[in-house]
Amino acid sequence: METACTHTTVLLREAVEALDIQPDGTYVDATFGRGGHSRLILSKLSPQGRLIAFDKDPEAIAAAQSIQDPRFSIRHQGFTDLGELPAGSIDGVLMDLGVSSPQIDTPERGFSFRFDGPLDMRMDTTRGQSVSEWLADAELQHIAEVIREYGEERFAQQIAKAIVARRQERGVPTSTSELAQLVADTVKTREPGKDPATRTFQAFRIFINAELEELQQALEASLQVLRTGGRLAVISFHSLEDRIVKQFIAKHSREVYDRRAPFAPPQVMAFESIGRIKPSAEEVAANPRSRSAMLRVAKRLGEGTQP
Repeated sequence: METACTHTTVLLREAVEALDIQPDGTYVDATFGRGGHSRLILSKLSPQGRLIAFDKDPEAIAAAQSIQDPRFSIRHQGFTDLGELPAGSIDGVLMDLGVSSPQIDTPERGFSFRFDGPLDMRMDTTRGQSVSEWLADAELQHIAEVIREYGEERFAQQIAKAIVARRQERGVPTSTSELAQLVADTVKTREPGKDPATRTFQAFRIFINAELEELQQALEASLQVLRTGGRLAVISFHSLEDRIVKQFIAKHSREVYDRRAPFAPPQVMAFESIGRIKPSAEEVAANPRSRSAMLRVAKRLGEGTQP
């Protein structure tokens, strides 16, 4: 059992190996978290190597200050800002999506229905609306759409109606326990072994942090910053994220022909898909939160390059 604020890095060795680290290269850990991947990457770099990390969470930025290494730098930014780096300057980009254990296990962050805390869920607590602030004014249909699209919850309409009714009667839920209980009272059938609030909490977290939109932007930015031969490695934890990553790599891993010029050579592929990796049975047994993880890896191709 993990203690509060302890984080076990998922697919640590596999993700770093997938980057095919070149000792003198420059790498990006786009989601620093508590630095598990970053520390292993640094251990494989020469004095000339460089690692640039990104994270929106102020607590992650504070944790990064413990790494006193001239090869390392961290930016208090989301990975959508990856495109600020010079084009073709990076040898590998690692993205570890989702929520870290310290975020989940800290009640004050409001990510988990297992602990009572303020209904917040912001990755960056210095900006933007919390979930409770958004729910105070959101229209019923918008709430239902968010729960349905980002939580894949079949009882989205019923949950949204219950939230709006509660808001009209006593005010919007302001704590995680209040929201979890409201959902539990509304969802009468439960998936075995899963709390009825799981999908709603996932939906609100993804929405309030614009996670899927930011992922798409970061993937597009990786096309610009990766040099020829550079690696992209992305760990996702649910089907919505994984679908975006899978489709992005597939889209850029096939030749595109111009129908208006049938005899012209095809547009060169941008990526070669290297494959996908899931956690071992041993890792899942040691860290149950890794069970849904999926690592997808691709190699950046250059002009005129074929896989």
